[in-house]
Amino acid sequence: MKRVTIGVVIGIVFAAALFSATGVLAQLETRTSTAGGVTLKVTPKVVASDAAAWEFAVVLDTHTQDISDDLSKVASILDANGARRSPTSWQGDGPGGHHREGVLRFEPLRPRPAVIELQVERPGESTPRSFRWELK
Repeated sequence: MKRVTIGVVIGIVFAAALFSATGVLAQLETRTSTAGGVTLKVTPKVVASDAAAWEFAVVLDTHTQDISDDLSKVASILDANGARRSPTSWQGDGPGGHHREGVLRFEPLRPRPAVIELQVERPGESTPRSFRWELK
């Protein structure tokens, strides 16, 4: 009986550990895009339906050029109808340099969609970089 109880407790602790602050099972994975000598990595940090803001960690890296993108103007998330929503803020490194990182914040989409898509329209690139995650 003691082993069953310990097993149940371990199972509950393990299941609880899988739930992150995003309000979904486990952490949503980092998505990476490399084009034109610049690598973008985006990781959803907070996308809970009851969150005051949705947060995405963004990292830009290059060895070939100065990264001067204004992420508050070139990034957006798409709502269920495909309409673009601009970020409310960028907290991170300012323009310039070969490495930048920070957090993009958005008003949460309500109702929370089954899929989140964040797009970054970098100057000089013909198509936006798209990062998608399925929410559970």
